Amino acid sequence: RRSEGLGSNVAMPCCVGTKETAFISAVTAAGLVHSVTRSCSAGNMTECSCDVTLRHGGSASEGWHWGGCSDDIHYGMSFSRKFLDVPFKNATGKSGSGLAAMNLHNNEAGRQAVAKLMSVDCRCHGVSGSCAVKTCWKTMSSFEKIGRFLKDKYENSIQISDRLKKKLRRKEKSQRKIPIGKEDLLYVNKSPNYCVEDQKLGIPGTQGRECNRTSQGPDGCNLLCCGRGYNTHVVRHVERCECKFVWCCYVRCRRCETMTDVHTCK
Repeated sequence: RRSEGLGSNVAMPCCVGTKETAFISAVTAAGLVHSVTRSCSAGNMTECSCDVTLRHGGSASEGWHWGGCSDDIHYGMSFSRKFLDVPFKNATGKSGSGLAAMNLHNNEAGRQAVAKLMSVDCRCHGVSGSCAVKTCWKTMSSFEKIGRFLKDKYENSIQISDRLKKKLRRKEKSQRKIPIGKEDLLYVNKSPNYCVEDQKLGIPGTQGRECNRTSQGPDGCNLLCCGRGYNTHVVRHVERCECKFVWCCYVRCRRCETMTDVHTCK
């Protein structure tokens, strides 16, 4: 969890094959699916529209049928695969094929998260809202919800062996009989210590970073300062305020001062 809120460090070359890059791969693939599919449903793309495979379906006996504009997630997933997966598929058979297979898996895990969190929305029809008949359609969850799902997968990501055989397998021999799920995030290399500066790896550390003393999130001093504590100093701000237009023709302002507590990591 120390990597949260530490800026762009996770994208540095030092972190290839880590759980952070696994998360980035999954979020990128999921984001592309979500964005393209939304554009299809909104009619902003000529190559796709709503999901036509559901038309004229439903359950007459249960009083509902498919209607409206269901999100065509199949097109979004296909687009994401073509756009993101080709470079890794071309690496098959090369020395980096293990990392390529891992990246392909993490990309697909992001797409599967979007599919898993699809929901069905319905609208009632009938006299006085009796809901005698319902029109239903499939829709994607908000990307915030998808992100939370992938964040949980990041927290429970699985380290795999860097020696690719017939398939991806867990690093720990005692756990190799436990199957790897298609929604699991995988990594090969353990994450470096983002808390401490390492110029060789391009990691600036968190010393001197401004933090939020009251936040429990990634910007909070407890997390961002990695348990080292923080310093507090007062910053004086001077700015023009309460400005009024005076006829004619100038603006008269007061000079206001504010004092703000600023917290920085030790």
